[in-house]
Amino acid sequence: MSAPMEIVLSADSAGQLWNCAVLELHSGANLLAYRGGNTSSRSLTVLNGEYILGAQLGKNFINVWEIQRKDQLQQKIVCPGIVTCLTASPNGLYLVAGIADAIYLWEVSSGNLLAILSRHYQDLTCLRFSDDSSHFISGGKDNLALVWSLASVVQLDPSHTPEPRHVLSRHSLPITDIHCGLMGPQARVATASLDQTVKLWELSSGEMLLSVLFDVGIMSVTLDPCEYYLFCGGSDGGIFQVSLCTQSLSRDKTFQSDNEGNQVFKGHRNLVTCLSVSMDGTLLLSGSHDETIRLWDIQSKQSIRSINNKGPVTNALIIPAPANMFLPDSRPGILLPRFSRHLNPSEQGEGVETGGVCLRLAPHTQAQKETYLEKADKLYSIMSAVTDKSVFGDGENTKVRVSELEEEVRTLKKVNKDLYDFSTQLLTKPS
Repeated sequence: MSAPMEIVLSADSAGQLWNCAVLELHSGANLLAYRGGNTSSRSLTVLNGEYILGAQLGKNFINVWEIQRKDQLQQKIVCPGIVTCLTASPNGLYLVAGIADAIYLWEVSSGNLLAILSRHYQDLTCLRFSDDSSHFISGGKDNLALVWSLASVVQLDPSHTPEPRHVLSRHSLPITDIHCGLMGPQARVATASLDQTVKLWELSSGEMLLSVLFDVGIMSVTLDPCEYYLFCGGSDGGIFQVSLCTQSLSRDKTFQSDNEGNQVFKGHRNLVTCLSVSMDGTLLLSGSHDETIRLWDIQSKQSIRSINNKGPVTNALIIPAPANMFLPDSRPGILLPRFSRHLNPSEQGEGVETGGVCLRLAPHTQAQKETYLEKADKLYSIMSAVTDKSVFGDGENTKVRVSELEEEVRTLKKVNKDLYDFSTQLLTKPS
């Protein structure tokens, strides 16, 4: 059988047969299984297409598998506390974990702990990156969802306390799930909560675009790739489809099943913990505490397949199949270093890890110059302001901002070309 384009990565809380498994999307066939322990909810992630990471349920470490070597647990990342949520940046450079009420940010290449963000007031429940890795969003039991700019966090002056770019504070009970759409800094973000609402936000401005009230607590949320529909998993086992393209859509609405695209998927008998949509927008995957994973046809609302597990499903997501997953002789390009538990590992007696590759762009010793990441953060701020009339205004102000944006793009293109030319000279230089 040829390698599939999309796969299902899943885990349950029992961990009797395996920790996590890879399933074929359309047939439900078990393709791979990774053994050792079990994984907590919202903490199963793929790092750079080469490693699978899962936070051990109720323990203070993260399990790591090379994506091809399914039968052996390769590594454990020991953390300062129990990890409640975990995610890796899409570009594979950073790992972010929620530990109690703090966010821990590691650089993957070196294993260095770059930041500890203590802006939540209660335990973290979920973390999500934007698709371009420029931002990440954290949700917690304090009813808050915080939007963080990665560039500002990584390059921040150590004498200042990191602050989120936006504080999304319209929920009245704990956040249960977050989904970030496509388009980088222009993305839309959906947040679900026990307060029986799902809210849709604009990432660039932090403005709330939509709030939908249900008659049950919402445990999971996702959008289809085209963002025509919002899918919300309820505590009663129902999955609610909310159309975002109806004529009568108001900012605050109460969910009612109708003929305009607002429908209910019925089949689960317990709360729905996770939701995911296929790349073509035709299939919906759901995991539940009723110990089943279901695949649904979105158009007909019919359950195509039900897969039984040995315990409540904690993670189930549809992802593109990593290129090397089904090549048994393949190995990761870079080995993972030892991850630090402290911001200053040398001061804590952890030593400096020498096994990883560490790239520093414009170090802090050149404080008088604007670093590459700071330029990128500035560019994202300008891009994010495109739809904000209070920033842009009309007429001449718009032309000035567009001119600034074009100049930034030209500068970054020149930097990229210079780096490419320099690398080419090194590679082609006669020995």
